Formats: sequence, structure tokens, C-alpha cells
Amino acid sequence: MASAGLEKELECSVCLTLYTDPITMTCGHNFCRECIDRVLDTQDESGVYTCPECREEFQYRPTLKKNITLCNVVETFRSNLVDDSSILCTYCIHSPAPAVRSCLLCEASLCDNHLRVHSKGPEHVLTDPTTSLGNRKCSVHKKILEYYCNEDAACICASCSLAGEHRGHRVEMLDEASEKKKMKLRNVLQKLITKRKKTEEKVQTLEEHWRNAQEKATVEAERVTTQFIDIRRRVDHLEKRLLSEISRWEELVSLSLSDVIQKLEIKKDELSRKMRHIEELCNMTDPLTVLQDPDTGDLCDPEEDGGDETGDHDGGPEQTGGQHGGDEQRGEQNGGVWDAELITNTLSNIIEDGNVTPYVQEPEEILLDVNTAANKLLISDDLKTATWSRKRQSCPRTAERFQYYQVMSRRRFTSGRHYWDVEITDSEVWRLGMCYPSMARRGRQSESGENDKSWCLYRCARCNLHYSVMHKSKSVRLPQRMSSDMFRIYLDYEAGQLSFYELCDPIRHLHTFTAAFTEPLHALLYLCGGSLTILGGNSR
Repeated sequence: MASAGLEKELECSVCLTLYTDPITMTCGHNFCRECIDRVLDTQDESGVYTCPECREEFQYRPTLKKNITLCNVVETFRSNLVDDSSILCTYCIHSPAPAVRSCLLCEASLCDNHLRVHSKGPEHVLTDPTTSLGNRKCSVHKKILEYYCNEDAACICASCSLAGEHRGHRVEMLDEASEKKKMKLRNVLQKLITKRKKTEEKVQTLEEHWRNAQEKATVEAERVTTQFIDIRRRVDHLEKRLLSEISRWEELVSLSLSDVIQKLEIKKDELSRKMRHIEELCNMTDPLTVLQDPDTGDLCDPEEDGGDETGDHDGGPEQTGGQHGGDEQRGEQNGGVWDAELITNTLSNIIEDGNVTPYVQEPEEILLDVNTAANKLLISDDLKTATWSRKRQSCPRTAERFQYYQVMSRRRFTSGRHYWDVEITDSEVWRLGMCYPSMARRGRQSESGENDKSWCLYRCARCNLHYSVMHKSKSVRLPQRMSSDMFRIYLDYEAGQLSFYELCDPIRHLHTFTAAFTEPLHALLYLCGGSLTILGGNSR
């Protein structure tokens, strides 16, 4: 009753609810700030200001001052109110008090005072406060659930066991069945603890390997930088490329390990959640809540959850790296130079021979063979530029002339290392590469990259102007964005490598094909729109 009186004193006379941001007028009365502002706003038109409580008039709009003490009292009162979600005593009428126990027989909840006078008879079964008292009785016989049927996994009453549908089944007391389930859950909890510990150890191992990889990458980068100090300026671009490849290798390792660590962290959190849920069940005193928990059906045996989602990589990052080894291997095939021995040998060759490996010093002289040019390609007088024309040329149809917009070089390569550069002007559809002279000249299979006798780098308007490489009609899209219209094609015939580079600053490697070349190789250009010009080289 005292609480009800205090609540009445803390009510705003305008909105009739507890004060919100209470303020005090000069007459001493208190209101919610929003309420009194609304009242005074309506009085602005008449120019007469009065207190809604005592009707005292003011010549000017009253100054409102926040009542800090009253604000604190209201907040304290709010915090002491009984939570609406709590279970209240059934027998408290005027001022409901929180219930401390519930009687299954009476289907009522009791506070401390009413619990003292409640019957202590054995038929009055007391349990933790609950609102679901109806669930504690048999839906058929309306009797208290006292037994657990193991065959049907159901809580039943005495009548169900003696004369109902569970007659003759193996039953147990609820407390006994609950303890058995708790014991089984404790075993599951122990297994989950062990699995989480192993997961944490794997995370620590992977993190250690991650740190080692970063340290190794740092050391290698510093060593490469030191070795390049005394090398001539013409090899600066090689130094930048080596450092870039080391950084890319570090990124591959870091991404691989971070992905596995993230998955293991997620699994660890899931195991922790299950553990907390089981601990809560094991600490409950109510057997029905434990037995009827809907979320424990899949917790009986953690070994049945399909195992580790990320796999048991007991070997650490060596096995984990296997999942991403293809990327690292492709990086090496695509010109990746992060091996320390390879770096040392490369630098030794530069110092001893004066050559920048793997490049040759001068570009090759490449002249176009007009006898192979398609009828819509115009070849310049110096045989270095091919221009696409809408007008079809009246060239004789021969066995060596291409049907589609292609032209082959005069020169053939049967050994050694060579490179040549090309500049593209006003063309969105083109292909650069090399081919065998035995490649078909007509039909779809005669296009560059569409067969097993040609390799190319290409750009296609139908593919949103992405850059790709192709061989045997298998296309691989490149992730790089190009900033230049000039490209380099590098051939190492004995090594079986055909590489493509973008001529930017510094020069950037795009892709390397690896093959066992069985025929001479010719440069091959494909053009639909604009022009292609072969750069450099001396006429021979």
C-alpha cells in the first residue's frame, strides 16, 4: 500500500503517469517537461500563463528548471517495481509479490508468506515457480506426472502406468530418470570440453605458423632488398617484381590460415554455447524441465555431429596448405619467385652474365605474313601493323590464309628465349599469342586459343571487357585491371613457357602457360576493330 501511495505522488497531473524528465515551475509544482511544454504552447496564443495544478498566473512564460532530486526518485522507484515477466503469487490480491514456489496440486504460485501457511501434505508437490502448471499434470487423467516411460520417452502419471496406454512398460521415478539423463549429459559435456581444447590447440598452432610465415616473408624481403643494392639500375624492375611475389606469397599463406582459424573460432563458439546449455540443464532441480528440453536431442553424442567441419588438420598448416596449394603452385607457374634458392640463382646470373633473367636484352624483330592475313585485315608496308577494315579485301583464298580476323608472323621460333611487344589502338576485341603453323585456317577451331595448337591473351566486348587467357578453348579470367594498352609476350622454348606481361611501371606479369612444344612457334594476332602494332626490333 505504501508503494501504491508513493506511485500516486510520483504521477504527473497532466498525463497521470510517472514523471518523465520532471521539471519544477516557480509555483513549486512538478510536471513532465513534455507535458508542461504542450500546455504552455497552447497558452501562448492568449498570453495568459497558468499552472495546471494551482492555476497561479504568470505575466511571462515561466522558466522551467529540471528537478534533479525528483528525477532520481522516479528512476529509483522504476527500478524497484516488480518485473512484469516475473511469476507473481496467486493469492496476493492488492500488492502481488514474486512467487518463490509453485504447487502442482493446487496449480497456484506462492510467495514467502503464503508458502508458510500452505499445506505440507505429500500430495502437494512443490516446484520452482512456473506458469506452465497445466503441463505438470497428465492431459488424460489430470493427475500429477510422477513417472518416466523409457519405452515411449514420456512423462506419465500413475494411472497411465497402471491402466493407461503405458501399462506394462518399463517406467522410473522422475528424479531417477532425470539423474540418468544428467549423467549422460555430463559425459557429453566432458567430450565437448575435450573437443574444444583440441580446437584451441589447433588455433594456437596455426597462429604460430602464421607468425612464422610472416617473419620468413619479412626476412626474405629484407635479404632481397640488400642483394639488389649493388645491382645496376637496369634490373630495378626485377627487384620490385621479386618483392611483389614475396608479398603475394605471404598473402596467400595468411588468407589460407586466417580462413581455417575463423572456421575453428566459429566451431569453438558453438561448442561453448552447447556447454553452457548443458550446464544450465545439469544445475536445474526440476526433472521435467531437464527431460522435456527440446534442444538436447542432438546433444546425446557429440561424435555424431559429422566431425570437424574444417577437418582434423593435425599436421598444422602443412596439411591445411594442401587446400590452397593449388594457388601457390599456380603462382609459381605464373612467374612467382618466392623461393630463396631461385632468387639467389637469378641474382648470380645477373651479376655474372650481365643479363636480366629471364628476359633477353632486345625485343625480337616480328614481321607479319600478309599471305596469312584474313580478308578484313590491312597490313602496313613495314609489316608491323594490322588494321581491321569493314571493307573486305579481294585477297586470293589460299590454304594458308585465315578465314577469321587473324594474321601470323613470318618468323618462326624453334629454340631459345625471345620476347616481342605490341601496342593496341582503339580496339575492344583482340587476341595476342603464338601458334603452331599446322593450326587450322578455317572454321571455329581456327581461332586463336580455340584449339590445342595456339595460346593467347584476349579481351572480349561480350565479356564486359574482361581480360582472359585461353588454350584448348579453356578460358581463365585474369583478376588484374589493366592500365596500359601495351603488352609483352615472352617465350622460353626449351623450358616450355609462354608468358604475358602488361607494360606498365613496373612491368607486371599476367599469366604463364606451360607446355612441351613440339613444333615451331609463330606470333599470332587476332583483331576486330582498331589496330595492333608490333613495337621495337630491327629490320633483318
